[in-house]
Amino acid sequence: MRWPVPGSLRLRFLLAVSLWVLLGIAAIWFSAVGIFSKHVEQSYHEELEVHVRELGGLTEIAPDGAIMLTRPLSDPRYAEPLSGFYWQVTAAGRTPLRSGSMTRGSLDESIAHSPEILHRVESGPTGPAITYGYTRKGPAGEDIHFVIATDQRELDRLIGSFTLDLTAWLAGLAALLLATGFAIISFGLKPLDRLSQAFARLRRGETEELEGQYPTEIAPLAADLNAYIRQNEAMVARARVQAGNLAHCLRTPLAIIIDEAERLASHDYCRDAGKVLLDQAGAMEQQIDYQLARARSGAGRKPAGRGVVLPDVVLPILRAMERLHPDKRFFLDTAGCTGVALPLDPVDYAEVLSILLDNAGKWARREVRVGFAADGAGGSAVTITDDGPGIPEAMIEQAFEVGTRFDADTVGSGLGLAIARDLCEAMGIELTLTNGAPGLVATLHHNVRFRQNQSAQNPIENGG
Repeated sequence: MRWPVPGSLRLRFLLAVSLWVLLGIAAIWFSAVGIFSKHVEQSYHEELEVHVRELGGLTEIAPDGAIMLTRPLSDPRYAEPLSGFYWQVTAAGRTPLRSGSMTRGSLDESIAHSPEILHRVESGPTGPAITYGYTRKGPAGEDIHFVIATDQRELDRLIGSFTLDLTAWLAGLAALLLATGFAIISFGLKPLDRLSQAFARLRRGETEELEGQYPTEIAPLAADLNAYIRQNEAMVARARVQAGNLAHCLRTPLAIIIDEAERLASHDYCRDAGKVLLDQAGAMEQQIDYQLARARSGAGRKPAGRGVVLPDVVLPILRAMERLHPDKRFFLDTAGCTGVALPLDPVDYAEVLSILLDNAGKWARREVRVGFAADGAGGSAVTITDDGPGIPEAMIEQAFEVGTRFDADTVGSGLGLAIARDLCEAMGIELTLTNGAPGLVATLHHNVRFRQNQSAQNPIENGG
């Protein structure tokens, strides 16, 4: 299961689901707390109204004028000291009668100034209280005030307890909904993950097209991409064949031009014109050879497959170089880079290595060393070092130009390094030349990330 990353659809969907869940949970919380509070308050008010009526019905004036109850109220909490439930009966000129729970303080009798039952929140013996009261006439026509109260904290305690339980329950529900939403998002986007993995396999050269079955919404995209890949392969193949055919077609007339230019150069009266024609024909021949080499490097190329496996790709080339340059020794060092697979075209990559190794074999005095190493960024590098004379720093960049030759006596066409750099740029590889101590060092730095190939064999060292 993949975690959301910035800019991903998974993160956008998760944020949308989270916002919807949080808004829904918040709406449920506020509405549930409000409805519960309203019903609890209504229940308390109805209870107090019943109790104040009961208090009025149980109150009598004794013959000596004292206020008394015929029996205690039905709720025993009014007899428990400071329980939060209180009542009080007062009349002018008489000693007030209070509940056993009110061991201190008093209730404001001003609430009871009418035969109608009135309600308000006043301060009670133990804090803010919900107070009900009314009045009625006594035997002598005096006003008797009946007041009953309940601590506000009792109501707040019930509402707070409900709110706490509701919050915990809704928090659990929110977590469950978010987890379910994340699971649904992951399940719904799994085909896109498989499509991404198929693209990765295609880039690494493990497959020739996008593989797998996809939902109806994605299947046309995969099919169109596969069709585009096949069409592009066919176009590239045709272009390479046409380039090779064109170069071959130009060779015959160019050979005739060179022959005629040599004939002209053999006569004194047109020697200069013949030399100009020979120089231009030579430049044309170099360009033809260059394009033919490029066409050959891509001939039969497969855009997908196993890719390049290090150091396996260099072993047959080294054996060929040992036969081509029998007086030189070739050494291979693969420390830390065994079984590394690169998503590169094996034909073009082998062509680059062949050019660089052949070039090193021509200029080396005794030996050529090939080294493979992995870097910390997930890439790898190949170095080809010879013990030859090297190249002056000011002329290193010139070595990559078509037709450059630093020694006319050395066999070659001056096209190898130009072709090698061209192929490296097409594959996304950086090719650099530096002077070593002694000799020249050619470095291929692979910016693409590599993967470990479990089937690769252990590296060996080749000696010439």
